[in-house]
Amino acid sequence: MGKRGVYLETKAPIIHLAIADKFLNLARANSIWPMTFGLACCAIEMMAGAMARFDIARFGAEVFRPSPRQADLMIVNGTVTKKMAPTVVTLYEQMPSPKWVIAMGNCAISGGPFAFEGQYNIIEGVDKLIPVDVYIPGCPPRPEGLLEGLMKLEEKITGTRRFPTPEKKW
Repeated sequence: MGKRGVYLETKAPIIHLAIADKFLNLARANSIWPMTFGLACCAIEMMAGAMARFDIARFGAEVFRPSPRQADLMIVNGTVTKKMAPTVVTLYEQMPSPKWVIAMGNCAISGGPFAFEGQYNIIEGVDKLIPVDVYIPGCPPRPEGLLEGLMKLEEKITGTRRFPTPEKKW
């Protein structure tokens, strides 16, 4: 008896959960809960996206959560300074998985006009701190851009677009 132990070979049944995964992704995409988090003037445009004119509630993102433990989307809008960077990373780490990030505005994407003036305390893009899923350019970005960014995020989660773009006529 040269063997130290007996290993039993068990074969677990393989269950295909592709359909359940598809429904879970569809539910995740249609009930995104963004975190209430604004750094600068782009936060005004995010608030305008929640108003009646643009109505972010149509996309299932109407519940802005006050706690990162209840949110699954972080919309970083505004200038990220080196003093604010540890707080942004901490809030991101406190969010449960799966989690997504939208960088809204030129300051969040590349530091904006402040980075080009040689400011030493500006982070030139929030993607140097945390992974970003969708970028929304503009200074300030329009609320329509936020809605388009949400649709791009839904497309990334589910693999399909909710509102297909109409075909361009020649």
